[in-house]
Amino acid sequence: MHILLVEDDDQIAGAIERGLQLHDFAVNRVATGVAAKQALTHFSSDLVILDLGLPDGDGMQVLRHWREQSMQLPVLVLTARDGLQDKVLGLQAGADDYVLKPFELDELIARVHALIRRSSGLSAPLIRHGAVDFNPSTREVRLHGQTVFLPRRELALIEKLLYSGRRIISTEQLYDSLYGYGEEPDSNSLSVHIYHVRQKLGKDIIETVRGLGYRLGKATAGSVK
Repeated sequence: MHILLVEDDDQIAGAIERGLQLHDFAVNRVATGVAAKQALTHFSSDLVILDLGLPDGDGMQVLRHWREQSMQLPVLVLTARDGLQDKVLGLQAGADDYVLKPFELDELIARVHALIRRSSGLSAPLIRHGAVDFNPSTREVRLHGQTVFLPRRELALIEKLLYSGRRIISTEQLYDSLYGYGEEPDSNSLSVHIYHVRQKLGKDIIETVRGLGYRLGKATAGSVK
């Protein structure tokens, strides 16, 4: 899963970025409103963490711009503005959640997971697809009740597909979910990750849609291949 982080304080941004990466998120980190707007036009993201005090303007204006452009991504506002009116204005502008500075990183990560679940139409913390269970909080994948180890990229791949259901995800979107901004993956790396996930969770767990991309396969009992 890919996060756009909009935060101009280098120390705070670095801590958030490291925390997200430890939970297998790919992160695109920018420091201005202009860069944030450009990032969403060039890079696929699953959620935005938006600071309001940006050096080139108010983050609230960026949020309003996105919502006026019908941008549907969940946005978590991160700010030191603790007044009730500030919270109300943020939510009215289209924020999906509102976290005050200073904050605990574990709480922020939990809110990110909750927002992504909600935006995907999922309410339970455990995602189940046939014989596969995935717990986003513990990063644990089970097949028929048995834990299956997946390296970071493979875990990010199956997580993106599980959240997307049967919606087709393009190759470019999957690359964006697996790799952070500026990373240069090999041209066949996605195919290799898909092959390994199929080997571990069953050949039908990922369906190839020729010419369009990939999607989660139909839920079956599944088996290790």
